[in-house]
Amino acid sequence: MLKTEGVLHFTIPVKNLDRSERFYTELLGFEKVGRTDRIVFLRAGNDFFNLTYSANPITLNPEGEHQIHSAFRVTPQTYDETIETLPQKGVEIFKEENRESGVFVGRSAYIRDPDGNVIEFIDLKRAPART
Repeated sequence: MLKTEGVLHFTIPVKNLDRSERFYTELLGFEKVGRTDRIVFLRAGNDFFNLTYSANPITLNPEGEHQIHSAFRVTPQTYDETIETLPQKGVEIFKEENRESGVFVGRSAYIRDPDGNVIEFIDLKRAPART
């Protein structure tokens, strides 16, 4: 059986690299580590993700839905700052929840990027233990 060491990166499809790069770096504060004509490489803590140009239509989540999303861990202080400052920057937090049970326990806030991709910020209190 294949035993992985972790996740190197994941990809978020976007229609406009310049617009998405500004959103993720200037508004959300992620660090850009590189760019090609089709991909912006970003750092989230010790992990990475890519914004990749998609020529195909991006299927948006229906209003209020957030099953398909990318989640980023933040500290309690950063979570509080995030839910306070993003609306001031014109970014709607369309859902907040405080999960006290389940697989990932903690406070979560959900936003949409300019292409409708759902992004979650979570003040993670508990994750599944390794077995």
